[in-house]
Amino acid sequence: MSKSRVYQWCTWFGEGRTSLGDEPKSGRPKTSTNEENTTHVDELIRCDRRMKIREIALKLIIPKSTVHEIVHGTLGYRKVSTRWVPKMLTEDHKLQRVEISQRLLQRCQQDNGDEDTTHIGVGPGGDFQANNNLFDNLITGDETWVHLNTPETKRDSMTWKHPSSPVTKKFKVQRSAAKVMATVFWDAKGVILLDILPQANLTQQWLQRYGWEILPHPAHSPDLAPSDFHLFGPLKRHLGTMAFETKDDLISELRIWFDNLDVDFFRVGINSLLSRWQKCIDLHGDYVEK
Repeated sequence: MSKSRVYQWCTWFGEGRTSLGDEPKSGRPKTSTNEENTTHVDELIRCDRRMKIREIALKLIIPKSTVHEIVHGTLGYRKVSTRWVPKMLTEDHKLQRVEISQRLLQRCQQDNGDEDTTHIGVGPGGDFQANNNLFDNLITGDETWVHLNTPETKRDSMTWKHPSSPVTKKFKVQRSAAKVMATVFWDAKGVILLDILPQANLTQQWLQRYGWEILPHPAHSPDLAPSDFHLFGPLKRHLGTMAFETKDDLISELRIWFDNLDVDFFRVGINSLLSRWQKCIDLHGDYVEK
C-alpha cells in the first residue's frame, strides 16, 4: 500500500469510519445475476452443451458479461473438447476388456508365487509375461508404419508468444507415401528386437518362431498395450521434426533413437500395466486415459 493511501485511510478513520469494507455504491443495482437467471442458464446448458455465451444472452435477453459471470463464476462450467477414443465400444467389448484385465491381474498374483521362469506372451499389441519376477521378464511387442516424412503435430509446434509478438504460421504438410513397417519387441530393460519388415501383419510369425504362449488381449484396446500408449507416440513426435531422403536413413535414425532411450523409460511403460488393468476394471471396461 502506498504512503498516500495510508494517509487517506487515516483521514477516514479520523472522521469516524470504523469499517474496512467497501461503501455502498450509487447507481442502478445489479439485478441480472440472480437466482432465476442462473437457473435458466443452467437449464439451457444442460439441454445443449454446445450452446455459446452469445446464444444464451440472446435467448434470455441479458448481457453477455452477465452470462459469462454466471456460466464460469456461479455455475463453474468450463468448455472442453470432446475426448478422442479409438472406437465406440459396445457392451460386449467393455465386458471383454474387464474380464481379460481381471484374468491378467489374477495371473500376475499367481505367477509371482511360482519359481518357473518359462516365458509367456500376449499377441500383437499385447504383453509377454514370465512366471518369476513378473515385470522384469514381461515383454511386449507391436508393429507400426513409419514414414520418411512425418508432419509435426499441432501440439508439438506450440510456442510461447508475447502479446506483441506476431502470429506464427504453420503450413500443412502431408505424410510421405514412402514408409517402412517397424516391428519392436521390448521389456523393462530395453529393446529386445527391432526389425524392419516389408509388410504388416508379420508379428504373429515372430510369436510362432519363438514359441511363446499367447495370453488374451482385448480387441480395440491400444490403451492396454504399452507399445501404443507409451512407445510409439514419443517415436512419432521425435520423427515429426525430421525428413529423410531414403529408407536407409530412416531406419538408421530409428535404431539410434531406440538405443538412446533410458532404461527407466521402458520400466515405466511396463510397470504401468497393472494400474491400467485396474483402472479398466474400475471404469467398467471404458477406455483408460492415463
